[in-house]
Amino acid sequence: MHKRLVLKLLSAAALAAGLAAPAAAQQQWKPTKPINLIVPWAAGGSTDQITRVTAAELEKVLGQKIIIVNQPGASGSIGTKNAWEAPKDGYTWAAGAAQDLGTYQALGMLDVPAKDWHLFLSVANIPVVGVGAATPYQSLPQLLEAMKARPGQVKVATAGVTSGGHNAMEAIARATGVQYRHVTYDGGNPAVVATVSGETDLTTQLAVEQAEMIRGKRIRPLATVSDRPLEIEGFGTIEPISKFIPGFKSPANYFGIFIPKGVPPEVVATMQDIWARNIANNAAMKAYAVNRGALFAPVAGDAALQAAMPAIQANAWLLHSSGKTKVAPDTVGIAKP
Repeated sequence: MHKRLVLKLLSAAALAAGLAAPAAAQQQWKPTKPINLIVPWAAGGSTDQITRVTAAELEKVLGQKIIIVNQPGASGSIGTKNAWEAPKDGYTWAAGAAQDLGTYQALGMLDVPAKDWHLFLSVANIPVVGVGAATPYQSLPQLLEAMKARPGQVKVATAGVTSGGHNAMEAIARATGVQYRHVTYDGGNPAVVATVSGETDLTTQLAVEQAEMIRGKRIRPLATVSDRPLEIEGFGTIEPISKFIPGFKSPANYFGIFIPKGVPPEVVATMQDIWARNIANNAAMKAYAVNRGALFAPVAGDAALQAAMPAIQANAWLLHSSGKTKVAPDTVGIAKP
């Protein structure tokens, strides 16, 4: 794992802990019924994975059941909208990639900015260019050459528009000029399975969704969609795409839990306290990150919004530059990076 990135992310986490801890000297909220946590993607994908690990740890502290509700559809906007429109009593949360909150606005799917949510982020995920083991592609340059030779024919599986995988492939296309055939699924896990089965040639979904198939040699990782290498336990190091495309950069893609603003203040104070005291150094969540190829980077409050904003900006403007948005991101408060 890249030491400088880890230090940077941990610094953000430390800042968040410093801000959050004074919010509540002790828990002020004890939920009296189960909490619904909406995962707006299919089971088994990156959001579903980390959310289930996080929920199990939160249950230990809150003393109440957290029910994971998978509601895939419309690139995650349906489930997120349902969480937003639920009663603001603190018992309905959403989960996902923070960058999606900005792209939903630009795409006209859900006009609720990231600043209108309380963000409790846990890991940063990195996309990987992973080809099916049966494909002939042995390196990223070889894959890009094939895509240039057969524009629009190489099939790329993602979890849909706005997903981490789609944004990663769009960034590659913009940097290299390649054209591809986009094949969408209801989540990262189905997209990975499609690549393993040969239904598609490759996926650019997140490392956490590909890790098991990479270890099992059913997916061949060609590069991280990043300027940093990534270590996957039981496999080794995946080189960054910047090694092949000089100057390529990609902001950290933070995942976590979103609670709508407007809920009782004691709910927020309690969650901030839990994030600082119980999540910041959580062993189970650290183990998940190491095993799956994610970066453990818990951060909450204003620091979470600050950490997520570079990816929110980059992805909203990337979609806009490719003609996929309904409005210019700056018209909904997303400044150009």
